[in-house]
Amino acid sequence: MRNLYYVYRKFIFMKNRLYTISVFVATVFLFLGTAGVTAQDISRKGYDVISEEVAREIVTTLADDSFEGREAGLKGGEMAAEYIVSLLKKWRVKPISQGYYEEFVAAKNQSNWITESDMPLDELISAGCETRTMKNILACIPGKGDGYVVVGAHYDHLGIDTTLVGDQCYNGADDNASGVAAVLQLAKAMKKSKVVPERTIIFAFWDGEEKGFLGSRYFVKRTPFLSGISAYMNFDMVGRNSDENPLNVSYIYSAGNPAFGEWLQSDLQEYDLKLVPLFKASKNLLGGSDNSPFARKGVPIVWYHTEGHSDYHRPSDTADKVNYPKLMEITRAAYLCLWRLANEPAY
Repeated sequence: MRNLYYVYRKFIFMKNRLYTISVFVATVFLFLGTAGVTAQDISRKGYDVISEEVAREIVTTLADDSFEGREAGLKGGEMAAEYIVSLLKKWRVKPISQGYYEEFVAAKNQSNWITESDMPLDELISAGCETRTMKNILACIPGKGDGYVVVGAHYDHLGIDTTLVGDQCYNGADDNASGVAAVLQLAKAMKKSKVVPERTIIFAFWDGEEKGFLGSRYFVKRTPFLSGISAYMNFDMVGRNSDENPLNVSYIYSAGNPAFGEWLQSDLQEYDLKLVPLFKASKNLLGGSDNSPFARKGVPIVWYHTEGHSDYHRPSDTADKVNYPKLMEITRAAYLCLWRLANEPAY
């Protein structure tokens, strides 16, 4: 009987010990899984979501004649904004505040457009100057900390020109439906990764870029957390080829942040990205696109661009001419960069 008692005690001891070991092992695996948040196996969850098919659908829709060239403040621009918001809602990417829209008024002073953030518009309005209500679209994935990363592309284009013979609609497939497709897919991918980033990621779709970077200028002048923005990533014309090179992309970034270039060099090999980037580290990123207002405030910049072409600012910039496999590869490369921008302690 006593021997049976000792056997029972030994069984209970071993059972408790095995339970303790199993809990320890489970804890170790859980820790390793959490510690690998920035590793390839975790980030790949979002990476694989980015597809050529979604890029094609977005560009083809926005560049359709029914969107009337997406001119800022007009019907086509409104339609484009509604379409973009519909996808953000579908993918459950939340607005940065109560709504997705950041509306602002712009007035045409002679040949220049200015916004209410530049100066009071009362005198121009009373003088009969043309005014339009425009709107940025702002969505976000909230982060654990207080910092921010902004990813942006302008969705407006040149509208319709009735003085043209033949095709009168500026479809703007490359400029900049391609950039909008990239930012939308990044928002979807980051959401699908199901990982809370360290910094809040803001996905911005700017209005009025073609009239002087109006939307991005307005945001930079009005945002209360500008000092908390650690980087701005820009997409403007990322869908075409230059010099007959189907793999080209200009990777333009702040020279003061050499890590940006190192990241892409590493990712090209690790992920076998089908790109041949032209690395352009620059001390002056004050022109060309919506990166300019951010650069003027000292915000580090990453800008993807596939250079100009003969269809630039012409009705012939149509969806059938976009290189969708390359647009997908650029977006995937940007996803890996964005992952680091949102999670690295410093760069």
